[in-house]
Amino acid sequence: MAIKTIPLDRLETDLRKTLNECAESGETVVVEMPDQRLLAIQSLDPQEDDSLMDELLASNPKFQVLVAKSKAGPRKPFAVGNQGLTSR
Repeated sequence: MAIKTIPLDRLETDLRKTLNECAESGETVVVEMPDQRLLAIQSLDPQEDDSLMDELLASNPKFQVLVAKSKAGPRKPFAVGNQGLTSR
């Protein structure tokens, strides 16, 4: 896996270009922060069987509260046939 290191000011100068380069090349971009910290940006392929989103959602307390609230609430029935659908 290729890794490219850039200073924060380059990311700030053209965020969209840098993110597109990262997504298209598959390179991990490491951003050097002014206080010597490092931040990594990595493209994720939505077609890969990656459990990252599942792990993030499972470990996010705010998301867990939303799921619990949804489970506790009443269920709305699905529309049958063309009811509720709009044509474009």
